[in-house]
Amino acid sequence: MQTKTGVPWLAVACVAAAGLIWPAAIARAGETVGPGGEKATPASALTLTDDEVAKLKAGKFTAAMAWHTSSDFVNAVTAGATDEFNRLAIPVVAQTDAGFSAAKQMNDIQTILAKKPSAILALPLDPVTSAEAFKPAVAAGVKIVLLSNKPNGFVQGKDYVAIVTDDLFQMGKRAADALAAAIGKKGKIAWMYHDAHYYVTNQRDNAFKATIEADYPDIHIVVQQGIADPARTQDIAQAMLLKHPDLDGIYVPWAEPAEGVLAALRAAGNKHAKIVTLDLSEPIALDMVRGGNVVAIVADKAYEIGRTMATAAGYGLIDKAAPPFIVVPALTVTKDNVAQGWQESLHREAPKAVLDALK
Repeated sequence: MQTKTGVPWLAVACVAAAGLIWPAAIARAGETVGPGGEKATPASALTLTDDEVAKLKAGKFTAAMAWHTSSDFVNAVTAGATDEFNRLAIPVVAQTDAGFSAAKQMNDIQTILAKKPSAILALPLDPVTSAEAFKPAVAAGVKIVLLSNKPNGFVQGKDYVAIVTDDLFQMGKRAADALAAAIGKKGKIAWMYHDAHYYVTNQRDNAFKATIEADYPDIHIVVQQGIADPARTQDIAQAMLLKHPDLDGIYVPWAEPAEGVLAALRAAGNKHAKIVTLDLSEPIALDMVRGGNVVAIVADKAYEIGRTMATAAGYGLIDKAAPPFIVVPALTVTKDNVAQGWQESLHREAPKAVLDALK
C-alpha cells in the first residue's frame, strides 16, 4: 500500500520479507507510542516564540524534502511544510521522490546534500538502507525530521530531531466509534488487520479492536482476518462473506483493501454490511456519499503533518530541544463533512466526482 498516511506497504513488505522489522512499539493503553516506545507529544505543543522565529529568519537556513513516493498525501505534507518554511524565511532548495526504491532514496540524499541544506524532511523507506543513506547528512550536521519511520540505530537528538506521525490510537478509536454508531452499537463485525509488523498500522488496527471490546459489549468480533497483500483482499472478503453473510460491519485497515471489500460486497449483492476504513480515497468516498456500504473514513491531517515537521526542523536549527515523537490529530470524515474533511486533511478540494455526487 501507499496509505495516505505515508505508510509504504511495499517497503514494509520488502523489509518484512528480508527479516528486517522496525522495533516493536511498547503498548500503552489508550496512547499512541513511537517505534521504540516513545511517548507521544501532541503537535499543538510545538511553538516557536517571536524571538525564535526572528532567529530562524536571520539564520539564512535552507531545507529539502526526501520523500518516498508521490501522492495526494505527500503533496499535502509538502504544502504544509512549505508554508511553514516560508513563514520562517527558509527556502526549500530540493525535493525528491524515491518511487519506493531504497536505493534511489540513497542517491536522492546525495543529490540533496550537493545543495547543502540546513534541514531535511524525509520518510525513510528501509531501516537498514536508510541508516546508511542518511549518515552523510548526519555527518554534515543537517537537521533531519522523520515522517513515521526511523533508520536503524538512529538516536533522537543526535542523529535526528524528531519523528512526526498520526495519532494512531485515535485513528483506530475513531473508526471503532464510527462503525459502532452506524450499526446501532450492536451486531456482528469483522476485524481485518494489516498482517505485518509495522507500528503505524498495528497500533491503528489494535486500537479499533480494543475500543470495540472495551466500549461496545453488544458488538461481537466474529471474524479476525489478516491482510498481507492488499491485491488479494477481494478474494479474502468473498470467502469471509460466504462463511459470515450476516455481518453488520467490517473494519478495513486502509482504503486500498477497503476497495476490495466493497467489490466483494457488491458482487454478493450485500447492501447491509457497513464499512469503516482509514485514509481518503475517491472510490471509497464516492460509495459513502452515494449511501453505499461505506459509512465513515478516518483520515489524518497531512497538511498539518508537514507544517509540524517544518516547525520541528526549526527547533533543530536553533538547537531547541524537541520532543522525540510528535503526533498530529485525526478526523472522522462522513457524507456530511466530506468536502470539509478533504480540505482539512489534504488541503485541497475533494475530487470532482465526489463533489458532484454530493449535489
